[in-house]
Amino acid sequence: MTSQQWRTARQSRDARFDGVFFVAVKSTGIYCRPICPAPTAQEKNVEYYQYAHLAAQDGFRPCIRCRPDSAPNSPAWLGTKTTALRAKQLIDKGEAYDCEVLADRLGVSSRYLRRLFNQHFGLSITQYRLFNQCNFAKQLLQETDLSVADIAFASGFNSIRRFNDAFLKQLNIAPSKLRKTDKKPSATLNLTLAFRPPYNWQALHGFLQRRLIKGLEWLSETSYGRTFKDPHCQGQFTAQFVEQKNHFKVTIDIDNTRYLQQVIHNIRRVLDLDADTHTIEAYLNAELNNAMPLTQGLRLPGIWSDFEAGIRAVLGQQVSVTAAHNLVTKLVAEFNQACDTVFFPSPEWLANSELSFFKMPQSRKDALNRLSAYCHQHPGNQELDNWLSLKGIGPWTVNYAKLRGQSNPDILLAGDLGIGMTPTVKLNALTLA
Repeated sequence: MTSQQWRTARQSRDARFDGVFFVAVKSTGIYCRPICPAPTAQEKNVEYYQYAHLAAQDGFRPCIRCRPDSAPNSPAWLGTKTTALRAKQLIDKGEAYDCEVLADRLGVSSRYLRRLFNQHFGLSITQYRLFNQCNFAKQLLQETDLSVADIAFASGFNSIRRFNDAFLKQLNIAPSKLRKTDKKPSATLNLTLAFRPPYNWQALHGFLQRRLIKGLEWLSETSYGRTFKDPHCQGQFTAQFVEQKNHFKVTIDIDNTRYLQQVIHNIRRVLDLDADTHTIEAYLNAELNNAMPLTQGLRLPGIWSDFEAGIRAVLGQQVSVTAAHNLVTKLVAEFNQACDTVFFPSPEWLANSELSFFKMPQSRKDALNRLSAYCHQHPGNQELDNWLSLKGIGPWTVNYAKLRGQSNPDILLAGDLGIGMTPTVKLNALTLA
């Protein structure tokens, strides 16, 4: 963006640019979101930053009123910064890897990764990780009833003293200034997750409604929720769509808050809250030369894990959406026969099940067993192309898991029956899968 575009967006408080850049006011020493309701500062007193961490690094403190920590993420364009962006995304998820571990995971040297990260984001990996941890802690301090100690540990710190020191250094404000009185702890957490408009809730609602697994998920006219479980934590969430304020009000129950950041990141991914649909649609219209109308505000509906997406894909091979839905419903019911809370089956259970309750070819049951066994033996493996070595798992299944289990936006489900219908269908991907 140019300085003039930043200025226009700030002065109009255009919500489409929320999180795309940040505004620092030199006369107050505070940085804000461009939608901040405070009186508009004079242009001579304003500095613009692409990232919040750069404003903080220059000594500005976050606005308590508009709360920059709650702005939607602004996905960076790829290209030469692909590796640095992948490292940033892993840190944003709450996976607090040091540089050596990150470099090993990304297949580059730690020296090269440090140089690349600093080149594209203007600070070291350690500095960014600390900023990310403190920014997340700030959100919890202002929105939840968690104790300061629980917030410190949930944000990845091993001691309260370390947390207090890092928070003051990174955000130029003490945690005590944001939590003036102790709040009574509550089992349910309430958070606000923002998005940039437009957000086509009606289209997403219709997509989810056709595929809803009762007990595992729930849906109302304005909300979606589900349970989740992995080896580290379990719980459930409900996200309430608040269109006029461009955010979801989310309630979360979780049994281990140390993994809260990963859960919140996954909720954002499942609801596709960080997509910049305004920019996406502008590029599509330019490429198509406005040859056909686009449905505005479409989002890519995610599935909680790539394992669950893979199992749903195998069950959905060469059958209708209704038939696939019935198979998933049957699978979930069999796994939860003696349970009060409904969860999606674990890889270990599915790997060891004979699946005798399914009326389907044995070859498909075997494929389900093999995929489940692989995911049980390789927890956390994000390289889904490795699934192709499993008999019965083909490119369509892997791409489906990438599309909905990892929310990879660059996947085209070639060979899907819906793809060949009309050009409009190709642009309105909510009709698929």
